[in-house]
Amino acid sequence: VHDLIGQDRLAELLLRKYPQAHAVRTDKALYDYVQDIRGEYLRNAGQLSRVAFDSKLQVIQHALGTHTRIARVQGAKLKSKCEIRVATVFRDMPEAFLRMIVVHELAHIREREHDKAFYQLCCHMEPDYHQLEFDVRAYLCHLDTTGRPLWSAAA
Repeated sequence: VHDLIGQDRLAELLLRKYPQAHAVRTDKALYDYVQDIRGEYLRNAGQLSRVAFDSKLQVIQHALGTHTRIARVQGAKLKSKCEIRVATVFRDMPEAFLRMIVVHELAHIREREHDKAFYQLCCHMEPDYHQLEFDVRAYLCHLDTTGRPLWSAAA
């Protein structure tokens, strides 16, 4: 990847493979997008109380997405909330990259650790999961090295 960046060929390769950014621009659209995937693969999983793009994620937590589960006692009941936050850098990426991070965070609803069962679930929801994760990491190396994003807001 570093050789491709040095030869200024990585951007061309990624743009050929993923020509345009997705159209998910708002938190509401992201929530609907996540719910569609959750409904298809994780129908029995708990409800999501919030899904949002988060501009502070990458800087503070060195993460591309997070999932949180908050449990509160209200009287005799235990209320639980589940949230997914996606780094805003995914707002201007191809749909395949957004799907990869969403699949990753949704898999944490069922599997907490990054173990074999977790990655099997990711691959069940997105068969090209490992290739997409590699491509995202390659793009992030490009972005870190050059500072030039390859995609802009979808039209």
